[in-house]
Amino acid sequence: MKVGLLFAGQGAQYPGMGKSLYDNSKEAKKVFDLAGQDIQQWCFEGSKELLRQTNITQPCVYTVTMAAYEAFLKELSGLDEDILSRVEIKGMAGFSLGEYAALTAGGAIQSFETGLKIVRNRGVWMSDAGKNAQGENIGGMIAAFGERKVILECVEAAREDGILEGVNFNSPAQTVVAGDKDAQQRFLLKSKEVGGIKTVPLSVGTAFHSSMMKPAVPKLLKILLAADLKKPTVKTYSNVTGKDIMEGQIGEDNQWLAQVMAKQAERPVYWQETIENMNADGISIFIEFGPGKTLSGLARKINSELIVMNIEDNDTLMETMDTIKNLISEEETK
Repeated sequence: MKVGLLFAGQGAQYPGMGKSLYDNSKEAKKVFDLAGQDIQQWCFEGSKELLRQTNITQPCVYTVTMAAYEAFLKELSGLDEDILSRVEIKGMAGFSLGEYAALTAGGAIQSFETGLKIVRNRGVWMSDAGKNAQGENIGGMIAAFGERKVILECVEAAREDGILEGVNFNSPAQTVVAGDKDAQQRFLLKSKEVGGIKTVPLSVGTAFHSSMMKPAVPKLLKILLAADLKKPTVKTYSNVTGKDIMEGQIGEDNQWLAQVMAKQAERPVYWQETIENMNADGISIFIEFGPGKTLSGLARKINSELIVMNIEDNDTLMETMDTIKNLISEEETK
């Protein structure tokens, strides 16, 4: 049974996330204890508005995601040997911030503490990149539902001299657009004029994965180079290409991965292509880790025949383990 692991990104957060895992899994508790009391308090007691702040969102979501992953590994190791031998982790992918969790799970980032340090700084630097000299947010994001080609045509028509880009290609029917506030307004008007496009402004801090994030890139590169990244032990699919993150590698593993991940902050996320490529590689069963079910929902929209599970609390952890057992039992009876 070939399984793909998916790791949640920013936007999936909610108050109280991770508390059930902390209370029921020793492995998850270890992750939260390493993260520190500030992150525990933000996750367990923080308001929706607090958790929306990029410098807080990113370390919190990363921590919950890794806690869910460690809890899963413990439960997986407890399965009967004949069942365990049938489970093959074939690939990993994370959405934006989630790519750091995928690289941690795959051993490219060699410890949770190292990953958390990177993510803490990433949250601050990306937040700062989207503000003006007065500290005000100058950008935002809009989810657009419709044909990708038409949405991108509206982006081109509305950009003018501002920043406006297609930044998240989530499914055949969903593209996220990011840019400065004036350009966003022009896009809303243009998409309404063209017709056939539904738009939903997103409650995010700024224009992630757009050229507005460029000031964060050299800072990220420096901290990533210092992290001594290794080639992942499991094939990891890149947000930037939707393919193996090591494909086209030039230079040492550390330098290559540092450059890819630094640039990721200002490049689009090709999530539809990522899931399609994982499926083409024989993966039809996916487990999503971290708060919410955003990636599970997108996977079903990309291919309704995929089997998708999620782990965000103790209940979903137990449900996922039961589903894995049932799937293997079904395979054996065929």
